[in-house]
Order: sequence, then structure tokens, then C-alpha cells
Amino acid sequence: MGDTKRKRGRKPKNPTPSQALQSPPSSPSDDVFSLSNIEIIPSTSSAVEITTTASRPRGRPKKLPKHPDNPDPLPPPPILSPCRHVSNGTAIGVGGGSGGGELAVDPIGARVVPAMDAVVKVFCVHTEPNFSLPWQRKRQYSSSSSGFVISGRRVLTNAHSVEHYTQVKVKKRGSDTKYLATVLSIGTECDIAMLTVNDDEFWEGVSPVEFGELPALQDAVTVVGYPIGGDTISVTSGVVSRIEILSYVHGSTELLGLQIDAAINSGNSGGPAFNDKGNCVGIAFQSLKHEDAENIGYVIPTPVIQHFIQDYEKNEAYTGFPILGIEWQKMENPDLRKAMGMKPEQKGVRIRRVDPTAPESGVLKSSDIVLSFDGVDIANDGTVPFRHGERIGFSYLVSQKYAGDSSAIKVLRNSEILNFNIKLTSHRRLIPAHNKGRPPSYYIIAGFVFTTVSVPYLRSEYGKDYEYEAPVKLLDKLLHSMLQSPDEQLVVVSQVLVSDINIGYEDIVNTQVLALNGKPVKNLRRLAEMVESCDDEFLKFDLEYEQIVVLRTKTAKAATPDILATHCIPSAMSVDLKA
Repeated sequence: MGDTKRKRGRKPKNPTPSQALQSPPSSPSDDVFSLSNIEIIPSTSSAVEITTTASRPRGRPKKLPKHPDNPDPLPPPPILSPCRHVSNGTAIGVGGGSGGGELAVDPIGARVVPAMDAVVKVFCVHTEPNFSLPWQRKRQYSSSSSGFVISGRRVLTNAHSVEHYTQVKVKKRGSDTKYLATVLSIGTECDIAMLTVNDDEFWEGVSPVEFGELPALQDAVTVVGYPIGGDTISVTSGVVSRIEILSYVHGSTELLGLQIDAAINSGNSGGPAFNDKGNCVGIAFQSLKHEDAENIGYVIPTPVIQHFIQDYEKNEAYTGFPILGIEWQKMENPDLRKAMGMKPEQKGVRIRRVDPTAPESGVLKSSDIVLSFDGVDIANDGTVPFRHGERIGFSYLVSQKYAGDSSAIKVLRNSEILNFNIKLTSHRRLIPAHNKGRPPSYYIIAGFVFTTVSVPYLRSEYGKDYEYEAPVKLLDKLLHSMLQSPDEQLVVVSQVLVSDINIGYEDIVNTQVLALNGKPVKNLRRLAEMVESCDDEFLKFDLEYEQIVVLRTKTAKAATPDILATHCIPSAMSVDLKA
């Protein structure tokens, strides 16, 4: 009964783990790796509080065990110094010598310790646009993340760490000074941002990080950064678990990525991943959060990092990663290959659709079989040889190119082999994944708020589960629609600001505008121009789901200023539409 006797008093409350990085659980095991489960490692928000005092249970305190009269002397406390332990148990100091960023070498195992002095903490103040009320901005908030110094007096971090930035500051390891930083370039697709600091004092005693080659499977990696849980630098170790084409959540694109089993937490964003030689092999940027998965983190590898850096150095701006503007189908079925006129030794993928706005639309056609890209043969499952014992999606070959580069493509059309030289361009979508830091566009007439649809807009309207909550029509266009012209936009009625002139239309929300007075609406600027120059008696808007909105032109234009004043809206259209 002594062991089963229940204590009097309330049980101590256990702190519940934060759900900020958790995704909705998925019951089937096959759905563990899905885009909804992959989360960007968020920057550590300044609003996070760490409670250091645990709740004390009420009731009689526990009895402490008695100590012997002559206890054994305790070992001396360890000396706290920046070091890491290697496999043979030897502790190696970091940053020894006159240079702050020098590498220390283990004399026994000849193992190099990363130059952690080049790792900095990045502080950012964000002011996000309000996509639901596009004439406003949200309340500003601050965050912290990680970064590291590279050659040319530059600092690399993640793009989502400085998204919608108002002010960026960096702090060196062991310093109490925060230096103002300037954002040079933001690579949305690859989730990398480049900063610089104008103050010469910041660069004193700091040696830039050197990049290493793409690691192999089971290679050891060390992730360094400033994650949640403390203010000082943190080091976690692991190995490379997988190398493949990954979905980059922030950029909504697919590029080469590394999967590691080192712990990556909030605040690790932008921190470097070092190999055993002390060279940087990647940047920590996102992790997989699922009830059936543990310690799955993702790192941006050096080929993607070097592409971003060289793109900036070549063009003095970020131009993006090009794509082959096609949708393709696997050719693994033998009957399908025979029906398409393929010989037994031929392999490739079938083109389903070609982007009408892409340069390759002039030469490639639906049902063409892509046999090779730049001389590299493509398998029936869409993969190409990568390294010994490894294969990877052929989109990796495309991502190694730059916007404006040309590539040789061999296709099979009607049992005839054709060779084309195609100019590659960056990808544009009908519903863009980002506004690239620009505020949203809007136009208001008679209380009708017109705006364009983007992924941030859907997230603002329907939350992080917009892929399940948004209207089916919009989701279908998000996933499957292609641009028919370079300036095409998806224009919707975001909401209706209630007024006497729009009685009966109050329930129209997020519905696409198809035409005005019989003329198709290609983009928001065109819609604003047609309304402003309309001399007809009525404004007739054709909407999705066969809805129509009819307003008297003169009355609608006359009522707009009063509606704007009522809702404290500064202008009837955004600044970009006035230009």
C-alpha cells in the first residue's frame, strides 16, 4: 500500500509543448511525408516566454535521502569553453589563435572543428501586408534567427527570416553589439537571403566560412545556430540521411535538398551545417513535424547556395531558378511506350501540357517524349544518374542552369527523333506563391473590393489549412491552371463594404471576376482602367458560378468617396495601379 498510496494535493502541471511547428496528424503512414507536414523552421519570436520556475505541488514534501558521513569528494566542475567532443573523447577548443574565425585541428584524429565565430544571430522586425485589407499593414513583430559570414563582407541567412523586413540587425558570437544590416538580395524559391553590414567594426576578427562539396550519405554534419531555448550558440550533430529533390515550403518549389537527423528547432533558420573538415555543406531551413517522425531536418545544399550567390554576382540581382515549362507523365507502362512508338531501348517521359507563356511552347508539343536533357538520358520514371548508386529527378539538371541559358533537348515525336535548343526562363504561375515583398494590389468601386489571388492571400483568408478550406474553384486554379498570357492575373471580389448602393450583394466573397460589360478581365489594372473609362449606363460584372453584379455607373462612382471615408481607406486603388 505504501507504493500505491496517493499523494494529497494537486499534481504539478506539465508544460505542454508548443504547437507552432505541429501539422495536422495524418492517419495513414504513407501520408507522413506530405507538403502540409513540412514546416519552415520559424524564427524565434520575441513574444516567446520561457518559464524557469516549475509549479510546486501542494502537500507534504518528499524526504531527502541521507548522505553517508564521509561522502566521496565530488569531481571538479568542468571548465566551460567553446569546444566539442570527438569520438576519442578529446575536447577541442574553437577559435584559438589570433584570428577569430580560425579552425582548430585535433592532433590525434585530424578532425577539424567548424569556425563557429563566423555564425551570427540575425534580428529582424517584420511588418507584413494585410492581404484581407490590402490598404493596411499588420502589427509589426520581431524575430531572431541564425546566419553566417561568407566572403565579400556578406552574410547568408534564410529568406523567410527576413521576409517583409522593416529592420535587420546582426550580432556576432560573444559580442553585445547589434549592427544594422542591409538586405542585398532575397531568393524566394531557394529560401536564401544575402545581407551586408556597413560598419567596419563588425568584420574585425571574423573569417568567412568556406563551402565544401555535396556530402554523401552517412557523412557527419554539425548544425550551428541560435535556436530557441537560450541566447548563446548551439551545436547539434547528426548524419546525412537522404539526398533528393525536396519541396521547399517557403518558395513552393522543388530543388535539391539534404535530409539530416540532427535536431533543428525554431531559430536555427539560416544557420550553417558543417562537415568534419569544417566546411559549410548547407543551410538549415525546414523540418518535418509529424507524430510518427522524429529528428527529420532539411538543409539547403551547397549547389543551391552557390547558384544563388553566382546568380547575384552575375546579374547584381536574384533572377531565380529556371524551369522547363512542361508537365510530364511517366512512361513505365510497356503498352504505353509501344503505343507512343518507342523502341525497347528508348526511355523518356511524355509531355502532358506545355506552358503557353514559356519559350519552349513554340517547339514542344503535347505527347512528345523527352528522351534527354543536355545529353543526359532520362529514364521512364523521370530520373537521371546522380552519383554512384543514386538517381535523382531530371529537374535537378534544369535547376543547375540560370535564367536565359539555353539547353539541348532530344524528343521523340511520331517515332521521329528531333533535337531542339531551348532558352530557359523562370517560372510564373497564375496564382503566385509570393508577392516578392510588394504590397498587394487592390481597387474599390461602390464598396466592391477587387484584388488578385496569391498564396499569401489564401493563407490570410483561410488560415494555414487553406488547401482544405479555400473554395474548390480557386484551389483547382492554384494546382492546375497555367498562364495564358504573361500579364494574366486571377481577379476576385474580396469582399463588399456594405452601403446603400450594393444592397443584395453583401454575401459575395472571394469570387472570380470574369468580364466587365462583356469584355474579359485579364488583370486588375485592366479592370480598373475599364471601370474608370466606362461611359455606359451600367457596370455589369460577370462573376464565377454564373453570378452577375449590375451597378449604375454614375451612382457607383459618386458613392465611392463616401464609402472610402466611412472605412478610413486612403485611396480607391493601390499605388501600383496609379502609376
